[in-house]
Amino acid sequence: MHSSIMKIEVLVKRTGCKKTEVLLENKGVLELNIKGRPENGEANLEIIRFFSRMYKRPARIIKGFKSKRKVIEI
Repeated sequence: MHSSIMKIEVLVKRTGCKKTEVLLENKGVLELNIKGRPENGEANLEIIRFFSRMYKRPARIIKGFKSKRKVIEI
């Protein structure tokens, strides 16, 4: 069975939060609070872990590594 690839656009609202969570969906974009800080790619790693756990599939950032707006491929 071949799984289809999904792309999700996210907007990081805050970093350094107590937990990573989806705040809301706004016009097809998921707004997130992130546990990790933006230093040394911590926030990006937390986003990858969060979506990998949520969908039980590998996730990766394909656009927006240094931006608050990112595209995640799952």
